[in-house]
Amino acid sequence: MSSEAIQFRAASLLAFLGDVLTGLRSVIVGVAVLAASASVAHAGACAAKIDAMQGRIDAKLEAIAAHGRPAKESVAAGMSAQPTPRSIEAAEQKLGELNQHMIRNIRRAMTRARAADAKGNLRRCEKELSRVQRALGPST
Repeated sequence: MSSEAIQFRAASLLAFLGDVLTGLRSVIVGVAVLAASASVAHAGACAAKIDAMQGRIDAKLEAIAAHGRPAKESVAAGMSAQPTPRSIEAAEQKLGELNQHMIRNIRRAMTRARAADAKGNLRRCEKELSRVQRALGPST
């Protein structure tokens, strides 16, 4: 076999392998997009309820903060544009206006609700959210 024939076959083989790799890359990208869209579609089973409950938790913390006794502002308070729900919670706990047991139960139930949603277990998610609602008390 001549060196030109070998070079031609090698070039043909490289071109073929390039086409295969390009096709394989397209398949991999397609599978990744499909998997991502499936997980996004699946996440909605309880996610909206979790978001709504988080809104109720934040509203409850803000209501407690609005009606509680004033506290001395920390140095760190002036470094942020607005307080976060977590910073409000920490301040309320420091003042003794929030029940530590209640906060721990709410956090754990929300964590379990998010985990159940991630696994597609709507019934478990809703059960955990009902626990949070009971801990928060009647909604207004």
